Amino acid sequence: MLTTDTRTVYDEDMNLFRDQVRKFFDRALTPNLDRWEEEGVVDRGFWRACGEAGLLCPTVPPEYGGLGLDFRYNAIIDEELAYAGSSAGITLQSDIVADYIANYGSEEQKQKWLPKMVSGEAITAIAMTEPGTGSDLQGVRTTARKDGNHYVVNGSKTYITNGQNADLIVVVAKTDPNAGSKGVSLILVEADREGFKRGRNLDKVGQNSADTSELFFEDVRVPITNCLGEEGRGFAYLMQQLPQERLGIAVSGQAGAQRAFDEAVKFTKERKAFGQSIFDFQNTRFTLGGLKAKLQAGWAHLDWCIARHLEGKLTAAEASAAKLFHTELQWEVVDAALQLHGGAGYMNEYPVARLWRDARVQRIYGGTSEIMKEVVARSI
Repeated sequence: MLTTDTRTVYDEDMNLFRDQVRKFFDRALTPNLDRWEEEGVVDRGFWRACGEAGLLCPTVPPEYGGLGLDFRYNAIIDEELAYAGSSAGITLQSDIVADYIANYGSEEQKQKWLPKMVSGEAITAIAMTEPGTGSDLQGVRTTARKDGNHYVVNGSKTYITNGQNADLIVVVAKTDPNAGSKGVSLILVEADREGFKRGRNLDKVGQNSADTSELFFEDVRVPITNCLGEEGRGFAYLMQQLPQERLGIAVSGQAGAQRAFDEAVKFTKERKAFGQSIFDFQNTRFTLGGLKAKLQAGWAHLDWCIARHLEGKLTAAEASAAKLFHTELQWEVVDAALQLHGGAGYMNEYPVARLWRDARVQRIYGGTSEIMKEVVARSI
């Protein structure tokens, strides 16, 4: 269980909120995890239940149906979700898409979509990655060409979280293919538009309950008013929002690491070998002792990052460093935890197997570890 007595960024009200989140996940999430993993998608009913419990988009202002809270409430939900061992896409909606619409959307766009996102009635996705482009967002080939008072969107996207469920997709597209980064715009595409098609729900190594899809746009016509913010400012908006996205991944990484560590402690204390618990072997104790020290440092660093973000001071390099550190730590911990389980760790009936599988992509999406090192290095 995640402890809060040593945390520096949360107050008593937030600890009570965490308790509510934990109880809700115990009731509505954990009993369904195995089924969602098999089906490859989370029930829309869970989204609505999250909305009723106040767990979707907590930072959205009250005038749009939200609670008007700060990012710490997002972080609590992120931590508890990761600790529960779930890859449900609610964090994408709360931590990423909601801020794009709240910060850059027109009044009409905010009135139309934010209340539905808060309630869980509307599920959203953001479509950046394409088959031929990964981290290079300036290289996207999807286009949104003006035709009268409409955009005509053509292209394809892949690895899109919430792709099967999404009612609204924020599409990264070129409105001016000859203008480089200044030709990138964010276009809102509703899933019921003619010409929009979902591809297959992709078969992944892990995070199986997170529907991750291919999306296709063939002459999809949307009104000019579906441009999110100013035309040609899309790349700048993406760069402005990346620190929070990467901080959210760091939060999930740290919590996932803690869960794997706790599973390893529990298993090694219960399992016997050669007349004693596995925990009592020096190798086990040294391994766990080293990991505990790193986790302790990780929680302190994470609180520092969250505090910096609340002050509006977390830089792109600092957020990239956080994602790099905490996702690499997560992988170190889950791999060691699986090893300490022995053969049992390779069996899907043990939670550590899912934690191990789900952790691997953390070092890839949101910017690979290699890209994070490059961003950090540029700040030196």
